[in-house]
Amino acid sequence: MRDPVIIETGPNPDAAVILFHGLGADGHDFEPIVSELNLPASAAIRFIFPHAAPRPVTINGGMSMPAWFDILGLDRTAAADEAGIRESAALMQRYVDEQISAGIAPERIVIAGFSQGGAIALFTGLTTSTPIAGVLALSTYLPLLDQTTAEHQGRSDLPILMVHGTQDPVLPVSLGEQSRDFINNLGYQIQWQTYPMPHSVCYEEIVAIRAWLMSKLSLS
Repeated sequence: MRDPVIIETGPNPDAAVILFHGLGADGHDFEPIVSELNLPASAAIRFIFPHAAPRPVTINGGMSMPAWFDILGLDRTAAADEAGIRESAALMQRYVDEQISAGIAPERIVIAGFSQGGAIALFTGLTTSTPIAGVLALSTYLPLLDQTTAEHQGRSDLPILMVHGTQDPVLPVSLGEQSRDFINNLGYQIQWQTYPMPHSVCYEEIVAIRAWLMSKLSLS
């Protein structure tokens, strides 16, 4: 597997953000967000952008592309690639564990993702026993609902920011809303925000992400 893209905003980082990209992209896709967030000069954060390995994707005719798991269908009744999701969730957990081993407190580690990568971030965040700082889920949904119900850690204070575009033609906002409601019903309090955008990221969203990170990582 390719080494992740790593950007440090200052010497001796004391916080980390691990972000998984969307289907067909790679770790460079969200690299520009580091400068766009315009974080304080005093913030020393390690941003980690891993690359998904290529794999055949069923909904794309079996074409091989960077993917965290196979997608058999976007309908809620479609079968899910549980093995692939769990494999990628274990990889995200491994990146978290590596940062802890490097000296960063788990309470200062945020896991994040866009689209397919956000699905991994949500599943990992709800089922990990590691007391991470929060989950940032962009234009995405929660997979493996039954498994999450059985395995979630009941950490009702886990900060979760979900953001979705109301004009998203890839993952309709209704899919994000269904995931939001499901997670809320498990006892978690989600910060939910929508913007009039397609399956993408907009400036107003970057501003909201910045404020959320500033709060959850106690930056000033």
